[in-house]
Amino acid sequence: MTQPRKRARRSDAQNNELRILDAARAAFTESPDATVQSIAKAVGIGQGTIYRHFPNREALLLAVYRADVEALIDAADHLLGAHPPVDALRLWLDQLAAYGRIKHGASLAVEAATRADLGSHYYPPVIAALGRLVAVGQASHEIRDDIDADDLLLLVSFLWKSDTGPDWEERTRHLLSVILDGLRNSAL
Repeated sequence: MTQPRKRARRSDAQNNELRILDAARAAFTESPDATVQSIAKAVGIGQGTIYRHFPNREALLLAVYRADVEALIDAADHLLGAHPPVDALRLWLDQLAAYGRIKHGASLAVEAATRADLGSHYYPPVIAALGRLVAVGQASHEIRDDIDADDLLLLVSFLWKSDTGPDWEERTRHLLSVILDGLRNSAL
């Protein structure tokens, strides 16, 4: 007996989902209290369209969380191929900072993600991606040898714990610069 084929998703449905995720990301970054209604309005669709893709606001927030973490993981190798090691690490940390702002603003959904065990699901690949960035920097002798991905992630944990006040982006750039300066191999 042959298995029934899964229906391919229509391209307009896939496009709607991407537009919804992009609008939700922007809305949650601006305000952690963003509503499904405000996101639908930003996309120019009805709330029902969002609910066809995501059963509730938390599911939408978790989808943004998943997409951002997966993009962060995928970015490491791309950045290493396109930039010198320390620059690649800085650009990756900038992406982590953007993710951290959404995560900070969406703490209730991240708690839901933790209950759904997404944290433990994504931690190993995030550490692996960060580890590749650190290892390439260490191999080029640009990054000190006494740091590893776990240590670095702990150092930048302020990204999702700090206040997101009006000077958040400037403070984040400054703090990441301080961390990167501390990571540089002083033997050079």
